[in-house]
Amino acid sequence: MKLGILVNTQRHAKELVGITKAALAKGHEVIIFIMDEGEYLLSNQDVVNLCNEPNVRMAYCDHNAQKLGISKEGIPDKITCGSQFDNATMNHEADRVIVL
Repeated sequence: MKLGILVNTQRHAKELVGITKAALAKGHEVIIFIMDEGEYLLSNQDVVNLCNEPNVRMAYCDHNAQKLGISKEGIPDKITCGSQFDNATMNHEADRVIVL
């Protein structure tokens, strides 16, 4: 199964990491799209390190990052600097999507 996780707040970093690792432990793939205030989590090392897990794809909305003044410096290349197209792709590919 592919699990999509839309992150649009900065309130659930621990839950994001926990849900992702639990899904991976069950053999699932995880697609994470970060937007709006969720982009502040790109400075949280536990969240950023999820991009190094096998079967995890991550992307964030460049437009939101610019709007919020979030620097792309230090964000690993494994995390796609994308657009709402990446959000739409996640929603299309995922079997289930949750919002944090």
